Amino acid sequence: MSLTLQAFSSVKDANAALQAAGTRYLGGGTLVVRTANEGDVSVSSLIRVNDPGLSQIAVSGGKVRLGASVTMAAIARHPELAALAPAARAVGGPAIRNMATVGGNLFAPAPYGDFAVALLALDATVVTEDGELPVETFLADRGTSRAIVSAVGFSLPKAESFRFLKVSRVKPKGVSVLSIAARLELATDGTVTSARIALGCMADRPMRALAAEKALLGCKLTPQEIAPALVAASEGIAPITDPIASAWYRAEVLPVHLGRLLLD
Repeated sequence: MSLTLQAFSSVKDANAALQAAGTRYLGGGTLVVRTANEGDVSVSSLIRVNDPGLSQIAVSGGKVRLGASVTMAAIARHPELAALAPAARAVGGPAIRNMATVGGNLFAPAPYGDFAVALLALDATVVTEDGELPVETFLADRGTSRAIVSAVGFSLPKAESFRFLKVSRVKPKGVSVLSIAARLELATDGTVTSARIALGCMADRPMRALAAEKALLGCKLTPQEIAPALVAASEGIAPITDPIASAWYRAEVLPVHLGRLLLD
């Protein structure tokens, strides 16, 4: 079967073409091109958008807007996005980061999609032709959506309030055993006043650790006070099993690594 490539100057025109059977959107290509090369005959046509606006990074007034075609490499080297650099650098090696995009990461199945975990912790919004919606809602319905993502937006976190951890067997570019992102707000006495924690590889897509978030409120980040949150982190998880790690192993090490993240 032949594979065709169609390029459009606008997201609107590309969206219309994407509704045809057998079409897939081509961003950086790290996922869809591999799928086609592996012989997925359901893919007959690739759609891409040449709008340079999709590759723009805008930081203003404490707000960040990342075009869907912004690469992980561009995020990692941006001086105003230093807090997000660890999450961007967690995606593959240098060659992959030069291609992997924000939009593609939102659709990446576990054990990929580490940057999407960070976006979930940041309570980002996802922009498509259909409008703007919370990233949590988008991730829940991403399997049925045919709308092209044009951008994501979020409030720029302070370096001390955002934390990210990826656990892998091969450094620095191995796929995830698990990944954790957290945005924490602390009072002057060190008490947690707000917590948002996202997990990767604990389901088929990034998920919130809602019970752990609730357990952290009012606590200080000490081994004794965070212990209930570490236990609660396992509520509602359904870890994946793959050649990297079993579901059992991922569930076993989650509290250990969450504790390291919170105490760092």
